[in-house]
Amino acid sequence: MLCSVFEVTRSCYYAYCRRRRSPNAERVILRSRVNELFTQSRNAAGSRSIMLMMKEDGLQIGRFKVRKLMREMNLISKQPGSHAYKKATVERPDIPNVLDRKFSVESPDKVWCGDITYVWAEGRWHYLAAVIDLYARRVVGWAFSAKPDADLVIKALDMAYELRGRPRNVLFHSDQGSQYGSRSFRQRLWRYRFTQSMSRRGNCHDNAPMERLFRSLKTEWIPTMGYMSAALAKQDIGRFLMERYNWLRPHQFNEGLAPAVAEEKLNAVSGIS
Repeated sequence: MLCSVFEVTRSCYYAYCRRRRSPNAERVILRSRVNELFTQSRNAAGSRSIMLMMKEDGLQIGRFKVRKLMREMNLISKQPGSHAYKKATVERPDIPNVLDRKFSVESPDKVWCGDITYVWAEGRWHYLAAVIDLYARRVVGWAFSAKPDADLVIKALDMAYELRGRPRNVLFHSDQGSQYGSRSFRQRLWRYRFTQSMSRRGNCHDNAPMERLFRSLKTEWIPTMGYMSAALAKQDIGRFLMERYNWLRPHQFNEGLAPAVAEEKLNAVSGIS
């Protein structure tokens, strides 16, 4: 009677019942992989990021299907809201804004950016300094300390300098923080034969790639209540920067490739060793 009312043949109804009794194995595998990637990202990855990571695994899937699978499993990505920044135009007369928002770089180790952020650990604020190579947005150096002094940014710079094979003639860009304007840091840049560039005062958009890195770190990775110990914070943040961010997390600038993966592919195409 119901089939006749809805103008559905009985064979279609029985076929539908058989499909419900036997689960779709392919869909189960996709749901499992989506859930695994979402969990690995600490509930931060959205449908676009998960789609790109699945394509890296060799799975052909669209963003809307990933979104539907996430909705079925009630997986909701945690993403921050927009923030209004104050604009400013004042440069330091002795350290001009040489970079001038030219964030697209043709080869590695030509332009590095650095910045400092704060992390709650062990019941107090600790500080993280990081350095990225603008070529593929790869993190090349970082340091963690209880003091936001010049030694912190020097340690991050030293790490980048050694890991990248001691390059020369690099343009190092940062904001106008006192650590980057200190005599000891500027002397270290001079020793490495680097050129210094600084953002305009209060203008975070002049150092947008670093702001994007720290935004991802804080919204996607760091626990809401901070860390129980400084040692745990240092270990976990290092894992995010040098493993997840560099090698696993898709980056929009690299058309969905993680920074280190994109750098290797670009170097292979360009013949850079």
